Amino acid sequence: MIVRLMGTGGADGIPAFYGNDRVSQYARAHRGRDIRTRSAALIDDTLKIDLGPDTYHQMVRDGLDPRAWSALLFTHSDADHFAPDELMYVLYPFVEEDYVQFTIYANEFICDRIQAKFPDWPFELVATHSFHPFTHGEYLVTPVHAFHKPEEDAHNFVIQDGRSTFLYATDTGLWEEPTWNALTQHSIDGMVIECAEAFANSNYDGHLDAHEVLYVVNRLRAEGILRDGAPVLTTHMSSRGDATHQELTEFFAPYGVEVGYDGQVLEI
Repeated sequence: MIVRLMGTGGADGIPAFYGNDRVSQYARAHRGRDIRTRSAALIDDTLKIDLGPDTYHQMVRDGLDPRAWSALLFTHSDADHFAPDELMYVLYPFVEEDYVQFTIYANEFICDRIQAKFPDWPFELVATHSFHPFTHGEYLVTPVHAFHKPEEDAHNFVIQDGRSTFLYATDTGLWEEPTWNALTQHSIDGMVIECAEAFANSNYDGHLDAHEVLYVVNRLRAEGILRDGAPVLTTHMSSRGDATHQELTEFFAPYGVEVGYDGQVLEI
């Protein structure tokens, strides 16, 4: 399984769209891996996870073709993950297609929003529910509940292709026990986990700081869910986390956690 991190930034990216904080200033000056677009991923060029406002730029940057997508999976409806206006460009009159070549998998809240916005458009929408697996081609996908957005069923995804098992966990918060219980049914070969708050923990429970990332990873390892040596990459970093790429790299290095960056490719 080939996992591409299309974006690894939080809601306002790094540098923050209108930010003048230390991390944003550093990113503007040094660029490289400190430049982060809004978080999204692509599996084997065919399973697209989230459709945020930076999708067009990310696809062009990496020389990819969205016509290869067979599925679009949504984690939740925050604007950095769900930009529904972008869906209009896959159909006539912007192109000659009169049907959509990929299936959209999303929770009921997102499905309702898409149907309300495009009531007569031929999208194939499949409502997803945490802890209810579904198949798409060769893939078995299990949404698990993220402690992030109480008004909807926010998802993290366990994705299996018959050879490897991958966990994509952005906007997780600290999982509740039903999610932990569901994860015990899997042996994870590699994972991506959010680190939005990094070194600046807040009172908001819907994101993880760097120490909480270690708690989650260590528990996954201790319970045998995350196999020995499985790669762990971070994503969804925010300038408000008060950490540059190098600072986070130095913090996580002793614990076998790698700081993800835009365009990074992971083979599992």
